[in-house]
Amino acid sequence: MRWPLLIPLLLGSPLWAADWDVPNRAGAINEILAQAADGDTLRLGPGIYTETLVLDRPVTIDGLGLATIDGQGDGSVITVTGPGVTVRGLTVIGSGSSHDGIDSGIQLTKTAKAPVVEDNVLLGNLYGVDIHGAKDSIVRRNRIEGRQDRHMNARGNGVYVWNAPGAVVEDNDIRYGRDGIFVNSSKKNTFTGNLFRDLRFAVHYMYADNSVVSNNVSIGNDLGYAVMFTTNVKITDNVSIDDREHGVMLNYANKSVITGNVVIGAKEKCTFLYNSNKNEFTDNWFEGCGIGIHFTAGSERNHIVGNAFIGNRTQVKYVSTKWVEWSEDGRGNYWSDFAAYDVDGDGIADAPYRPNDSMDHVLWTQPAAKLLLGSPAVQLVRWSQSAFPALLPGGVMDSNPLMQAPEPPAMKKVPHDG
Repeated sequence: MRWPLLIPLLLGSPLWAADWDVPNRAGAINEILAQAADGDTLRLGPGIYTETLVLDRPVTIDGLGLATIDGQGDGSVITVTGPGVTVRGLTVIGSGSSHDGIDSGIQLTKTAKAPVVEDNVLLGNLYGVDIHGAKDSIVRRNRIEGRQDRHMNARGNGVYVWNAPGAVVEDNDIRYGRDGIFVNSSKKNTFTGNLFRDLRFAVHYMYADNSVVSNNVSIGNDLGYAVMFTTNVKITDNVSIDDREHGVMLNYANKSVITGNVVIGAKEKCTFLYNSNKNEFTDNWFEGCGIGIHFTAGSERNHIVGNAFIGNRTQVKYVSTKWVEWSEDGRGNYWSDFAAYDVDGDGIADAPYRPNDSMDHVLWTQPAAKLLLGSPAVQLVRWSQSAFPALLPGGVMDSNPLMQAPEPPAMKKVPHDG
């Protein structure tokens, strides 16, 4: 009978895993790593360790929330090259400053299978965590604060994901640096429950199909969620508050689902679509932006139903000579500027809503015409179009506007006074 030997092999863990207490002295971590076996745990004593680490086999480094590793400005502080590595409970500082080398607090290379980076604090590194080809990585519950000593575009990202299928980045607090999460050429990733502040983009997504961006919060960044050159992404239940440009941007992004998101106070556009097609926008809340939703550059065959457009200066910007219907199966969207009536009480307005008219088209192409907005001639044109809809130029039409704004569950994550 060999069951006692076979069981640990089948479970993928060593038969005798040991715990090592690492004293706080120069070179102590690497010294004990040389003695440790696969599956062992190194528990670091309180204090600062001035060394860099390369973890090439299954071990756990645990700082117990009291240990700091300082790379002293040379390369990446911790580099993971082996399978089954866990890094937790550390404060990590002092990476190098090379973008070529992607100098990071923690770098996970393509030979690092299923690494776990959790409950760490990463401060002032060029990049926080670099997931560089490491499949099935988990990066969770970390606080990552990037560099502030350079122009924003010259800083690194909080989490950089490149060609890392199955990567999960969840419940992290990411601030400063360049982008919160930057994804390039990676598929089947999940980014959920993260908080992003004081960044360029909260999530910057390029060539990254079949992934999920959900339940994140973006506050005061240049742009919230930017999805580019990508197909089949689920952008669900996220919040964007006071992002300076756009809350959600799709650029050459197709066949994706954007649902349950809340965008409030984006100075330019709640949502911007550039050459993005066959996407589903349902049950989102767009409030207090310069433009609620802007379609341009051939964005067609998008499904827009059940959304709430609240107090945007321009609810929709969409130039077309044909009508595009934004309702389906008797249900459309809610428009705060529509003086709707509902005689039969079914919750659907008894008249269609058209967010744009001929004067809007003139103002988009000739901004100087805004000086004439209060003139009798402009008012006459607008009255004529309301009285004779055949005069309207084409664009968006919602035949079944909602009488009440459906509030997404993500609204619970929006800060409220009192």
